[in-house]
Amino acid sequence: MAKTIAIANQKGGVGKTTTSINLSACLAEKGKKVLVIDTDPQGNTTSGFGIDKNNLENTIYDLILGECSISDCIIKNVISNISIVPSNVNLAAAEIELIGIDRKEYILKKEVDYIKEEYDFIIIDCPPSLNMLTINAMTTADSVLVPIQCEYYALEGLSQLIHTINLVKERLNPDLDMEGAVFTMYDSRTNLSMQVVENVKQNLSQKIYNTLIPRNIRLAEAPSHGMPINLYDAKSAGAEAYMQLAEEIISNI
Repeated sequence: MAKTIAIANQKGGVGKTTTSINLSACLAEKGKKVLVIDTDPQGNTTSGFGIDKNNLENTIYDLILGECSISDCIIKNVISNISIVPSNVNLAAAEIELIGIDRKEYILKKEVDYIKEEYDFIIIDCPPSLNMLTINAMTTADSVLVPIQCEYYALEGLSQLIHTINLVKERLNPDLDMEGAVFTMYDSRTNLSMQVVENVKQNLSQKIYNTLIPRNIRLAEAPSHGMPINLYDAKSAGAEAYMQLAEEIISNI
């Protein structure tokens, strides 16, 4: 039975997609069978695995609207051990089209339950907002992993996100846990990065992963080549950090 992790933070640019792609790829390299679900209309996780997001027959949009099953839209083995439920800009209309639909919070969960046994991990990349797509991800997930960028406003919006996670747990998914937080874009040369880490540790009661994801040029380059970091440059600091995060997450189970 798969461990399902939603990667969420309503702030944009904090490393959600980078974490979704590279954590998945590192788990796969460790022999785990991984399904990645892209619930962001930007479709960056989809293109980050080298998939042309604009020429897809079935995406998560069709799945959400009940026009195909999850099996119809899984692209299998995009790289070894990784399959993906892709997304593109069509998904932006889903919120409106779901108005008035009964139990719309559970659409994704219902579909994922059919194929959960086939994977070791299911990683869900959430959009940078607390909308119905994020709620669907959280009702499907066992836990939420929160990437936190090492910058001055790191804590801003975090309490709102934790409040949302608690509300979903209370009303929609009693099994949902806070997986923890992971620091991204860490720059050991600056005092700011170190201060942010200390500040968040003092103010956040949830688990914080030991792994610090560095600010790394190779991490930034990899998506333009449609490759996760461990395939683009396995010896880079970014690849080593995500491999370490994958080990931490596996050892948590």
